[in-house]
Amino acid sequence: MFRVFRTFGLALGLLGGVVAAQAPEFAQQYAQRLGGAADELRRQVAVLETDAQASGTTRDGAVDRLRANPDQLVARRGDAAQADIARLARLSAQQQALASATSPLGRVVAMLRDPDLPVAEAAYRDFSPAIPTSADGLAAGLIGFFVAWGGWRVASDVGRRAVRRRPRETATVA
Repeated sequence: MFRVFRTFGLALGLLGGVVAAQAPEFAQQYAQRLGGAADELRRQVAVLETDAQASGTTRDGAVDRLRANPDQLVARRGDAAQADIARLARLSAQQQALASATSPLGRVVAMLRDPDLPVAEAAYRDFSPAIPTSADGLAAGLIGFFVAWGGWRVASDVGRRAVRRRPRETATVA
């Protein structure tokens, strides 16, 4: 019976390693989507800035004018422009964090620290698992293996000890 538990633990460890090794690949695909979203927002903000300069105002002045406009459609465009500017700042900060991550699995940690949920959801929908060939992928795979295998070993050892400690019922002879 011990061999079955040991084999199951090894299989569970391998599965954990394969799953964990996908984290760096997901972080890479997330970073690519993040870059595309940031580029599009930069384009939109640049158009707003160009229009603001042509109107003799600043970007913030243009946003304030749009938001204060009595026309509901124009006011909503002002709110949307303000939200785009704020989101661009967040995405740019995360791009910087991803670019400066140097430790093993640093990009994964940077992504998990403050993810942009729409970008993460889009990356997840189109995620394609890959064989880890980078140091990050191999490190994540090893961590996943040891966490899953070690977790199984601890759980099975605790379970085995609990079974051994149960008092055996003795049959009474009448």
